[in-house]
Amino acid sequence: MAAVGIVMGSDSDLPVMAQAADFLKKMDIDFEMNIISAHREPETFFKWAAGAEERGIRVIIAGAGKAAHLPGMCAALFPLPVIGIPMKTSDLGGLDSLYSIVQMPSGIPVATVAINGGKNAGILAAKILAVSDPILEKKLKQYLENLKNEVSGKDAELKKIGYEAYLRK
Repeated sequence: MAAVGIVMGSDSDLPVMAQAADFLKKMDIDFEMNIISAHREPETFFKWAAGAEERGIRVIIAGAGKAAHLPGMCAALFPLPVIGIPMKTSDLGGLDSLYSIVQMPSGIPVATVAINGGKNAGILAAKILAVSDPILEKKLKQYLENLKNEVSGKDAELKKIGYEAYLRK
């Protein structure tokens, strides 16, 4: 049974949404992934979002561009956390999507990551699930420790070889 539902309105969103899926896989978190347009197939969308909790979904990650209604509508129909990923658009660079997702009415919150922030959406979903899963919490702590060690290693190399050589590598 999937713990996270990943939904996008278009297959053009897939490269960004795959970043969330890749992180969830890395953490051994089951997920389902769907392309459903809230505007072009509203009945399908309503059925999917309204039935997500019954299917075992604990967190939804919804990516959307332009008017970006998908995350907000998920939050209106699904009682548990929804994470919105605003997609970069050619018209307004994703600001339209960002504003649409963060400007939800009182009572219908959507946690929102950066424009095209698929990986952070996956990390946030894992952190939400880790609140009640000590094994997942341990994996996340190890992930954060690995990030810290990676940066420390880069700093040590920069100090050792200097910035010019570091830029050339």
